[in-house]
Amino acid sequence: MSKLYFTYSAMNAGKSAILLQAAYNYRERGMEVMLLTSGHYGADQSATTGQIESRIGLSADAHLYRGETDLYAAIKTQNETLPISAIFLDEAQFLTEAQVWQLARIGDDFGLPVLCYGLRTDFQGELFPGSAALLALADDLREARTICHCGRKATMTARMDGDGNAIKDGEQVSVAKAVYVSLCRKHWEQDLGRRA
Repeated sequence: MSKLYFTYSAMNAGKSAILLQAAYNYRERGMEVMLLTSGHYGADQSATTGQIESRIGLSADAHLYRGETDLYAAIKTQNETLPISAIFLDEAQFLTEAQVWQLARIGDDFGLPVLCYGLRTDFQGELFPGSAALLALADDLREARTICHCGRKATMTARMDGDGNAIKDGEQVSVAKAVYVSLCRKHWEQDLGRRA
């Protein structure tokens, strides 16, 4: 039985770069992989393919998934067409609970490793639904680390407005242009006015 993996972090920890490097390693050894990324926000809603892009310039084509996508069926069909050795999924925080169960079953039924990468919490410190399900169901949890401006480990993400002020309220996911900053818990609380 292969595992369901969840690599999580705050923003800007290099999750997409780690994913792309791992996928490259499989391909370098002649193994086929399936890459998936979220098509929920900002993507053409009729598109079926997109890009996984890292801040350092790495990118690769990927299948898009949305809330209604049956990932079990999509991966099963892909595996029957061109056998795959692993599945890599970016933006895992946007998965539904049902999709996380589908991914777990892919590992259980087909013996394929399913490696998911995403944020653990949003800008208000709340779990994303996909992340909550992955934290509950994944066989292996991994943390990708980044640092706060103070040098401590950053575990939180703040959404900043154009003037550099932390945004305290709003939708969990916003397509509006905003800057996201990774902070340690102490500085996140300070920026959001939860700590003196």
